Amino acid sequence: MRYSPFRMERWQSTYEHRVEINLSESGVHPLTTKELIEISGKDIDIGSTLLGYGQSNGSDELRELIANQYDGASDRSVLVTTGGAEANFTCFWHLFEGDAKATIILPTYGQVPGLLESFDSRLTGVNLREEDGWQPDLDALEASLADGASFVLITNPNNPTGASLTQASMDAIADMTDRYGAWILADEVYAGAESGDERTPSFWGSHDRVLITNSLSKAYGLPGLRLGWIMGPENLMEELWGRTDYTTIAPASLSDQLACVALEPGTRKRIGERTRGIVRKNLGVLEDWMSAQEGRFRYRRPDAGAICYTHYDASVNSSEFAERLRVEKSLLVVPGDHFGMDYFIRLGFGNPEEELIEGLGRIRDAFDVVTG
Repeated sequence: MRYSPFRMERWQSTYEHRVEINLSESGVHPLTTKELIEISGKDIDIGSTLLGYGQSNGSDELRELIANQYDGASDRSVLVTTGGAEANFTCFWHLFEGDAKATIILPTYGQVPGLLESFDSRLTGVNLREEDGWQPDLDALEASLADGASFVLITNPNNPTGASLTQASMDAIADMTDRYGAWILADEVYAGAESGDERTPSFWGSHDRVLITNSLSKAYGLPGLRLGWIMGPENLMEELWGRTDYTTIAPASLSDQLACVALEPGTRKRIGERTRGIVRKNLGVLEDWMSAQEGRFRYRRPDAGAICYTHYDASVNSSEFAERLRVEKSLLVVPGDHFGMDYFIRLGFGNPEEELIEGLGRIRDAFDVVTG
């Protein structure tokens, strides 16, 4: 299997700490350890944490806290991983064995599509339609399943668009995959970071062939803990757990302890309120700025996540424009061609408000130059 660079992650990893303003992130401004403990309202001594190997599939306490978020699940339905990336990789490894074919709802986060690039004859892309509010082409999905796709990869809410699937779309996907005996692999990392009042439903429970991945990164503001999980059928989880023996072996002990703090029901509720407060307030700032740009940008208001996927009216390649922003304005965004769509950029708006306003001003100034 040849190595295919993950363009977006290479871009972010190289430059995100080398610019003054980073609008390439899709989560809210992270919490500090001190802030997390203060939100919990408990007297927690992390200094006494033993830095040995912890339970390699996640502590019993943590797996129970995660399972409690999903109807009908138990701690035996949960595998804790080192971030959502390991969760996705582990599921991909299992689902793509043998002669399996995959269908991916596009655009999406590029990790699994990048892993699949070496097998393009076994990969079908199904597009989200912008004109339908970034909902999937269900006819194309059914055709891909009829052609033998054994699993469908879905990011819901979506990255980069920030759109959530409608209940009708979710029901149709569940029905089709069930009829064709295919799996759903649903990355639900932005659930809980909604701009509206309703939480995005999970695919959990749609049928017996569903794997859910999630993490503490986006909706919790805790990406530095590198703590994720897989939800799946109990009879499959030990096999998936065994696969992590070849990757990271175990989540970090300190991350497991702090994840238990974050997922305690009262603390989880308060973290969620903080996240949605940032998303809603900063989305208002972004929309006010967009409305002042005299039609330069076209976008759909995101349903979740601190991300806005916007088409711009200028004849400059998105990677070229992102590079100009980085070099000339010390500002990072994600170019749309990292998602296979030129003339789009993904703007993160989870930053502190003053930083966001300054960053948007730099984007405006850069567009003034390129549009003459």
